Amino acid sequence: MRLEKIRLDKFLAHHLGVSRTIIGKELRAGKVTVDDEIIKSGAYQLSLDQIVKYEDNEIKPVIGYRYFMLNKPQGYVCANQDPEYPTVLYFIDEPMADKLHVAGRLDLDTSGLVLLTDDGTWSHRITSPKYHCEKIYLVAVAQPLTTNLIEMFNQGIELRGDKEPTKPAKLVIIDDYHAELTISEGRYHQVKRMFAAVGNHVVALHRKQIGHIQLDIAEGEYRPLTQDEVESFL
Repeated sequence: MRLEKIRLDKFLAHHLGVSRTIIGKELRAGKVTVDDEIIKSGAYQLSLDQIVKYEDNEIKPVIGYRYFMLNKPQGYVCANQDPEYPTVLYFIDEPMADKLHVAGRLDLDTSGLVLLTDDGTWSHRITSPKYHCEKIYLVAVAQPLTTNLIEMFNQGIELRGDKEPTKPAKLVIIDDYHAELTISEGRYHQVKRMFAAVGNHVVALHRKQIGHIQLDIAEGEYRPLTQDEVESFL
């Protein structure tokens, strides 16, 4: 089978996240090897089964789209860069992690399931309102929960500043101060605003599920999604 080839400078620029000008200087300085041979020409035609090293560190080629789940702790933002807070990419030890984006963000003070990918079409199926992707949260509140809230949430909640009430949401009361809430939208601070609209206050929020994907790893850990999990949105 004929293996695809790519210019070495293009491969290095893509995987190291720097310009080809910089790559050219590093090549001429003898910092790059291919199969343990120093290569100084950026035009070198690289096969993706060859071993490329930069300063003796192997650069593994990234082929195809990537899909991960992360159990996000509080205190991290769902962004690639932030001037004030650490981002979820802190936990992702992968080549070109900065090329990943979050499909369905969580607030700074919310923990739980976050999905990361570099497949924009796939993430659109999670975030676009037209797909009605369900998300399940564990909620802790400041005031005791009453059973009449179950029907109120099922009918939709009027949120301040929004023209339409929320879509029907499923509220399961666990005890006086804890509940499980399933929503199929992604409005700004939606869960917190829904409880505020009924006179309560969310003190802790944790996302446990998106679609059919359930969180099953410890806080601060991540793992690749299985093929079945990826295809569950297709």
